[in-house]
Amino acid sequence: MSGHGHVDPSNKKVALVIAVLALFLAISETLGKAYQTEVITKQVEASNLWAFFQAKSIRKTSTELALQTAQLSPQAEDPKTVEQIKKWAGAVKRYDTEPDTGEGRKELAERAKKAQALGELANHKYHNLEISSGVLQVAIVLASSAIITNVMMLAWLAGGLGIVAVGFGIFAMYGAASLF
Repeated sequence: MSGHGHVDPSNKKVALVIAVLALFLAISETLGKAYQTEVITKQVEASNLWAFFQAKSIRKTSTELALQTAQLSPQAEDPKTVEQIKKWAGAVKRYDTEPDTGEGRKELAERAKKAQALGELANHKYHNLEISSGVLQVAIVLASSAIITNVMMLAWLAGGLGIVAVGFGIFAMYGAASLF
């Protein structure tokens, strides 16, 4: 009987390692894309908030100018002008801080900074998952080479790299913001 059709049992084990590595690669790639999307979302959110902040700043400045003009006008003592001055003074304060709506300059700046920080964190996670994916790809190549060359040390190396890559991916999501 010839050796054709006989599969080395160790090749089956290596094939299983390749399948597991491919599974973790798919998970790493999917999570990486999700974090990449989060980066873009948070950048857009921060940009929109800073634009809103600038609009509030412009409105505050123009209202302050109107307020000062009214205070210096000959009609400054007129009851209608006094009432308008009070309205503008209240508006100037609201433009600076509006805790009820979160739309004062102070609150907008805080929200924009928070969005930027979340975007940076997602960016670190994305880059770390990209590294994890790269290491998993190398591990798959090594495991495939082990089947072709019958050098089982390559399979062990692939398995070790796979463990490191999965650990790195877990660390990327739950650990420190970035290693690099």
